[in-house]
Amino acid sequence: MEKVKSTRTHRQRQALATRELIVDAACELFLAQGYLSTTIEAISAKAGVAVSTVYAVFHNKRGILQAIRQRWHQESGLHEVYRQALEQPDPKRRLELAAHATRRQWETGGTMMAIYQAAAAADPDAAAELSTALQGRRTFLTHFISEMAEQLRPDLSPTRAAALFYALTQSSIYQALVGEDGWSSQEYEVWLAEMLQQQLLSSS
Repeated sequence: MEKVKSTRTHRQRQALATRELIVDAACELFLAQGYLSTTIEAISAKAGVAVSTVYAVFHNKRGILQAIRQRWHQESGLHEVYRQALEQPDPKRRLELAAHATRRQWETGGTMMAIYQAAAAADPDAAAELSTALQGRRTFLTHFISEMAEQLRPDLSPTRAAALFYALTQSSIYQALVGEDGWSSQEYEVWLAEMLQQQLLSSS
């Protein structure tokens, strides 16, 4: 079988590896000593790269924050799961997939959320970025629910349904049930799917 050639050059692969080293080092330091206390110099030392390299790749710490969030989006696979959900004609199955996407979001995003929340508490610009990201999530979920308008409970407007959906899928609920009360991620997913179906869908 003929091998598929890589589309990246050696230089590009090196650049990507360096980027990942910096992000890994920053994650570890942000969690260990806080966003505000972590310097670019400390990140470069931890990653084993020059300070100038960190600045060249990310410009500043907020650039690294953005990279942490982007990597999380890739790891979680959210967009693909929601794409599958939107293709489902069965509303119950659609919400089961939404529950799975939410599980994946918080299962893979615990570190990212902890870092972002700490950064937001210390840096107004990071706080604004987190607020924008959360608002983007709300906008997307509102669109997702609006696509199901005809299948919602007759006494429930799409706006109110979206608010319920957003509330039930908060990271704080996942953390309380899985992180504090010892639920498995699978138990959380099953519970969330049932709650979404009960709260949002018509019984007919």
